[in-house]
Amino acid sequence: MTPESRTGNGKLALTPELREAIRTIALTDHLLVAMDFDGTMAPIVGHADDARPLPRAATAFAGLAVLPRTTTALISGRALASLRNVASPPVDTLLIGSHGAEAWLGPGSAGLTLDDEQKALLAEVRSILADIVAEAPGTMLEDKPAGVVLHTRQAPDDVAADAVAAARSLLQDRKGVFLKDGKRVLETSVVNASKGEGVTFLRQISGASAVLFAGDDTTDEDALARLEPGDVGIKVGLDFTQAQYRVEAPVHVAEMLEVLLQERSLAVAEEAPQE
Repeated sequence: MTPESRTGNGKLALTPELREAIRTIALTDHLLVAMDFDGTMAPIVGHADDARPLPRAATAFAGLAVLPRTTTALISGRALASLRNVASPPVDTLLIGSHGAEAWLGPGSAGLTLDDEQKALLAEVRSILADIVAEAPGTMLEDKPAGVVLHTRQAPDDVAADAVAAARSLLQDRKGVFLKDGKRVLETSVVNASKGEGVTFLRQISGASAVLFAGDDTTDEDALARLEPGDVGIKVGLDFTQAQYRVEAPVHVAEMLEVLLQERSLAVAEEAPQE
């Protein structure tokens, strides 16, 4: 059972167990701080383009980004262009977008390229989903470089359920199409990727000795499943999770990042050569 600690207003705050885990991981040789964005760094909003990180979270994350032997990363279901637009990440922060299908690892990083077969398949998927949206008020599509997202947050529950069921029935057995459920979204992609693969990739290319990852959505469970002994996984929200720790809302993620920044700053300062 995940330990819980509640604030005076009844919301889940940082437990003593989580604070101790943060103090411990802050001492690691090279720390990778990998964060989901929507619902984690930023509150969930009705329109995706309106999302912004909480100021406290953004400030603490930026502070971590400039510390020695510390790598920051955002791992999101958003396309990279959308993620950059809403998150305004620190310049050295690594980015994984489209659930792992896109990656930015610095200047000169290669973009995602689809072959002709994938491009044709993506066009077919979009046409199928567009027909569904035309019959389902309140639903909408979001285009990504490797897929299309069916959004149902603005639709009545019964309309949303019918739209997702229709999309699944038409696409789930189609070769080369990969589906992922999220919070009031159905993700489709012609590239098989996951946030779990994103975490593993970032660990390898950064040389991290330990990883802290936080996320709120079903798709973040893929990343949590890839964590290793000595890592810290944090679930944001009250849904089922395999994470060791849990907080209730992005405001507590901001608090967690502030604690991590403080502890990591002390750890690297103590190891710096004395003049």
